[in-house]
Amino acid sequence: MRSDVMKKGVEKAPHRSLFKALGYIDREIERPLIGVVNSFNEIVPGHVHLNDLAKAVKAGVYMAGGTPIEFPVIAVCDGIAMNHTGMKYSLASRELIADSIEVMAEAHPFDGLVLITSCDKVVPGMLMVAARLNIPAIVISGGPMFAGRYKGDNISLSNLFEAVGKVYAGSMTGQELHEVEEAACPGCGSCSGMFTANSMNCLTEALGMALPGNGAVPAASAARRRLAKQTGVQIMKLVEEDIRPSDIMTKEAFLNGLAVDMALGCSTNTILHLPAIAHEAGVEISLDMVNEVSERTPNLCKLSPIGAHFMQDLDEAGGIGAVIAELSKKGLIGLEALTVSGKVRDNIQGKEVSRRDVIRSVEEPYSPSGGIAILRGNLAPDGAVVKKAGVAPEMLKHSGPARVFESEEEACEAISNRRINKGDVIVIRYEGPKGGPGMREMLTPTSTIAGLGMDKDVALLTDGRFSGATRGASIGHISPEAADGGPMAIIKEGDIIEIDIPNNSLNVALSDGEIEARLKDWQPPEPKIKKGYLVRYARQVTSASTGAVFRKE
Repeated sequence: MRSDVMKKGVEKAPHRSLFKALGYIDREIERPLIGVVNSFNEIVPGHVHLNDLAKAVKAGVYMAGGTPIEFPVIAVCDGIAMNHTGMKYSLASRELIADSIEVMAEAHPFDGLVLITSCDKVVPGMLMVAARLNIPAIVISGGPMFAGRYKGDNISLSNLFEAVGKVYAGSMTGQELHEVEEAACPGCGSCSGMFTANSMNCLTEALGMALPGNGAVPAASAARRRLAKQTGVQIMKLVEEDIRPSDIMTKEAFLNGLAVDMALGCSTNTILHLPAIAHEAGVEISLDMVNEVSERTPNLCKLSPIGAHFMQDLDEAGGIGAVIAELSKKGLIGLEALTVSGKVRDNIQGKEVSRRDVIRSVEEPYSPSGGIAILRGNLAPDGAVVKKAGVAPEMLKHSGPARVFESEEEACEAISNRRINKGDVIVIRYEGPKGGPGMREMLTPTSTIAGLGMDKDVALLTDGRFSGATRGASIGHISPEAADGGPMAIIKEGDIIEIDIPNNSLNVALSDGEIEARLKDWQPPEPKIKKGYLVRYARQVTSASTGAVFRKE
């Protein structure tokens, strides 16, 4: 066993003594030692209940003959961090999460890991380190929050962000806003739409790194606790059979993940995280591959924020297993790919869609191509990302004058004070991985635009990124970013921006010569953060087009 190096032999008597100081007996020390990585804290709704799941996981490990040993890791709530300096730390926390788990698992060589996660950056951070360490590992998420209820309708956090725009527009009162605030988030779990956290938890199941049900079983259900217990049992099988992440996270698995991504209409942030996880696994996932998968994969679901359904509806409809089974009918899934519980073919045996209003058939999809598109052009030579499934038909092709802002705060001030006109293209730059630093999610400007009723009239462009709760013509991840001298840096107020999502293009109506001349006069701005972790992060981080991973030394 891997843990023998810290517990076996005469010379390890001092080590065993330290285990005994923790209360372990010889029988426990002799068993396989399973690291239980718990991202519980008391500020993230998706994580506030994870101690309960950790207890269930540990019970499963004990039942299957292992010794669970729990340790913590950090987690950021993107909703609470939104629209202030705190959001600069969210994406950057992904690398800290991976690194800190690596430190713990190498300093104390566990035989396997159970990774208990829930929200946006914790899921990919844990998958990245699982690939890096390549010891038997399995993921269990905290599960999605139930939808809130307001005046007879299901609602979620995105409705609340949009309600702020309605207050600015005068179509909602302050009292009504307070009522929505009270109702939108009814309890624990990751916010109830197909936002980034739920997108990544669904894709973790599609990648094969979690048991069936991980993506959609609600957080507050007993089924989620049972799933956690089964996860504890399953890690012991993985250890016994020496099944490692490298056996599971293959190119075939990532193609399966991308296909499910397109069918679900997941968050654009998946196109940041999947390449980063693949990078750690030694698998190349390029933006061109994303477009290739999108072109052949039908969009089967429209969940909040782009539709009326929520994660609990997806669970009732059959969950990720039903989506995979549906895609397999068109040959879009690698059925021989290995998962933590067997091959994909075995996992979807007997799986059927039980609600066709939630998961459409491959014969009658919402669209014949997937929910995400990669755009290129003279404004985004290395690519940009848009959730095309959430774009109104009239905005799929759009040309309009640039309204240029140097930060999210500047753009939000202009939007809330009604200084944006129909047809405008809002450009928010210096918010990329390096320039932000930290590539902030920007749900506030997009949702305010929606709340003002302008989501079918106004486009938003950024080298930062948008929340999975965003809808509308919101194009992010523009690469190279402005801080690296990308074309975003030289756009001027009034320049005409040309968006053509069906043809995957994004351009500014300037000649190559004009762009080159403006870039010669461009000077990078002063760093926004001058001390601490984000200074080191800005020096090390690469482009969004490569997953915003750290540069190789």
